[in-house]
Amino acid sequence: MPDLAVLLAELSCGNDERAERAALRLREFGLDALTPLRELAHSKRSEQRWWAVRAMANCGPTPAVIGDLLVALEDETLEVRQCALLSLVSHPDSQAVPALLRRLGDPDGLSAQLAGNALVVIGAEAVPALIDLVENGGRSEKLAAVRALAEIHDPRAIPALMKTLAADSSLMQYWAEHGLDTLGLGMVYIKPE
Repeated sequence: MPDLAVLLAELSCGNDERAERAALRLREFGLDALTPLRELAHSKRSEQRWWAVRAMANCGPTPAVIGDLLVALEDETLEVRQCALLSLVSHPDSQAVPALLRRLGDPDGLSAQLAGNALVVIGAEAVPALIDLVENGGRSEKLAAVRALAEIHDPRAIPALMKTLAADSSLMQYWAEHGLDTLGLGMVYIKPE
């Protein structure tokens, strides 16, 4: 097995295939890999920060890793933020809910989609905050929140989804109908006799 220093060097070598192999192997070192990866996550080079976030996510959803992923959500580089969001989809944690809610309105559509996906995976713990966002958020945040609620399938979302049926957005109406259908509250049509 290569030693930790060799794998860290591979992670920063500039070759994506070698870096990916190193990221996968770093999980064998568990928590021992976290300290140098955390240092690499503060590199001046965005590519090194991206690979550090990628490798940290492989080390498991420890509180330290989740904390570092939340820090990476504020990175100046879009790709690093997206990597952190994707990592939170794989490692859902309720402490990420406030940060993910802020990303629902991200101007980058992929980032907003990944934030919504992470909230869906978090599930029931995200529902109260998503309901609040449906009622009080901006237009793009409301749409993302309605989609997330529709995919979580939590009965607490029923009143918010029902109100959304009257929205002036066909996408919001679609997701509200989808959510209500999956909860067994879709429209029932009765054929008159």
